[in-house]
Amino acid sequence: MEYMILAINPGSTSTKVAVYKNENKQFAKSVEHSTAELGLYKSVAEQYPMRLEALQKILRGYGYEPTDFSAVVGRGGLLPPVRSGAYEVNEVMLERLKYRPVFEHASNLGAMLAYEIAVKAGVSAYIYDPIAVDELEPVARITGLPELPRISVIHALNMRAMALRTAKKRGCLYSQLCLIVVHLGGGISMSVHQGGKMIDIVSDDEGPFSPERAGRLPGTKLAELCFSGRYDLKKIQKIFRGAGGLVAHLDTNKALEVETRIKNGDKEAELVYYAMAYQVAKGIGELATVVRGNVDAIVLTGGIAYSGMLTQWIKERVEFIAPVEVMPGENEMESLAWGALRVLRGEEAVHIYEELFE
Repeated sequence: MEYMILAINPGSTSTKVAVYKNENKQFAKSVEHSTAELGLYKSVAEQYPMRLEALQKILRGYGYEPTDFSAVVGRGGLLPPVRSGAYEVNEVMLERLKYRPVFEHASNLGAMLAYEIAVKAGVSAYIYDPIAVDELEPVARITGLPELPRISVIHALNMRAMALRTAKKRGCLYSQLCLIVVHLGGGISMSVHQGGKMIDIVSDDEGPFSPERAGRLPGTKLAELCFSGRYDLKKIQKIFRGAGGLVAHLDTNKALEVETRIKNGDKEAELVYYAMAYQVAKGIGELATVVRGNVDAIVLTGGIAYSGMLTQWIKERVEFIAPVEVMPGENEMESLAWGALRVLRGEEAVHIYEELFE
């Protein structure tokens, strides 16, 4: 049976749209939103009419009507912790994302936009593997301060999709494999998958630095920096996410530019880039201890996984743990559409989002 699926992915400065017929992409389009345009809105929720118009314009341009779709799936936003997989968008979820989001993020609009089109089509709207997926085991939540427990905030959508692809490639069930999956992008996060769950993680603020993020930092020195009087909270947060990592060291967030500098003899660029790979390998080793080294494969994914230089440096340090699979790319639109497709085919159950209100 043929299913037509509309996938919607609102990003911080773009709205990405794609249509799939079963596993086959029919088209993909990204509309960029300027800083001036986004500056007109006080909150992410207020951007909704503008994003909806951009989405509808794309669909009209390709000759699609809402009634052409079997399902609509949006990028999941910052909800309270949820399980992996598909959630049907309902009024409870929309109320949370509109008025009480855990954090302001463009992905919060994914469910809203999907729901709008789905209602017109008379079909279901879903989100799939949102940022808020949290399947950590109790022991993985403990830190040295009870008021600062660990939570799972990772690139869950692409990670789990690549884990599922690895299982399919090996001809077995996802739940039968033990995998370590690393997302190499503007931020770097990692997860260890066992029994069909992401039981522990290394988030982008507790592991390797990345093109834009500072990663794990010495705690005492960090406290001194925060109270030095040189920065307020917003500036510190910007350093952590946006102005750290390669940006801080080399004044660029482009991995390709760094590689070019290395090939031209820039020793500082080589040391910093190598250090990033070194820290990724350390994180993989850290997660391998969670499953006592019983790892079937290590998967490197994300945009920077296209870098043969970086992935080779990582491989050299971790191949003793398990074979390394390189699956480059963000893969977000495919991951959304294929997740919805599994639901339509009855291969996955749908979760219902609920909250207990006081």
